[in-house]
Amino acid sequence: MMPLAMASAGDRSIIKKITGKDEVRQHLAELGFVVGEEVTVISRLGQNMILSIKDSRIALDGTMAMRIMV
Repeated sequence: MMPLAMASAGDRSIIKKITGKDEVRQHLAELGFVVGEEVTVISRLGQNMILSIKDSRIALDGTMAMRIMV
């Protein structure tokens, strides 16, 4: 298991665990980041990432990406 922030562009992973406070986990869940869901890294720019999840593209910063374990 590793943080999503460590993934490279083009990597496809299954979310294993979401860490952090309840509000953070709830916010990520509302965006579609839930355990068992597949996420693909579209691109990276520094610590920021563009991700594809549930037919949506979402930008996350490195801090949030560190809380998503794949």
